[in-house]
Amino acid sequence: MKKHLVVFIGLIFILPGGQSLWAQSEGVITYEITVNNHRNIPADQEGRKAMVPQYRTFKQQLFFNSAGSLYKPLIEEEEDEQQRPGRRFRMGAINYTDQSASLFLTQMDVFGKKYLVSDTLKPAPWKFGTETKVIQGYDCMQAFYTTNDDRKQTITAWYTAKLPPMLGPERYNTLPGAVLAVDVNNAERVIVAKKIEVRPLGKDELKAPTEGQKVTSEEFKKIMQDQRSQRGSGDRLRN
Repeated sequence: MKKHLVVFIGLIFILPGGQSLWAQSEGVITYEITVNNHRNIPADQEGRKAMVPQYRTFKQQLFFNSAGSLYKPLIEEEEDEQQRPGRRFRMGAINYTDQSASLFLTQMDVFGKKYLVSDTLKPAPWKFGTETKVIQGYDCMQAFYTTNDDRKQTITAWYTAKLPPMLGPERYNTLPGAVLAVDVNNAERVIVAKKIEVRPLGKDELKAPTEGQKVTSEEFKKIMQDQRSQRGSGDRLRN
């Protein structure tokens, strides 16, 4: 199914003569991300919910052109993070996609150290629904799938064919149109486009991140597993 989806996208958006339908299309999409902070609090710990705001909201921007895209925190959000040194994780990673090379590059800051994680651009096992909705004036169609991992997350996305394909926030960028909204596990996390600007990009607006220790996705998973093990050992010693 993944191979067929990629072939379908490649065929439907190429004009006679080999010119891409979206060759001249570029711009910026600003997304608002809302996270339900209560999603992981057990039912028998209701008192904890009163101590934590239920929702956290921040914004990220997707810069795109015919070659790829860059998804990163809005500048004001980055500044806000710098003012809170107690936080160990950034509110959002920087994702860079090079469509011609099928490259998905992620820059992450973990415990004060930057990593540059390289991976291939992998189509998700999307299924297509029949519902439609309008987001920021764009007619959108529905697609969904359930992740094949321990979390078993249900992903519902809304995409429009009036903007370039293979475009969207995070890894939700393998549909035959631009993804303008994503719902994870029935509003545990919601991503919605709040502003869409189709305009020429400045020369510095879409650049691949270069800072950080270069690792593969598998190497980064191992690093994170080791970090969690070390933190768990430290907590046990303190207790």
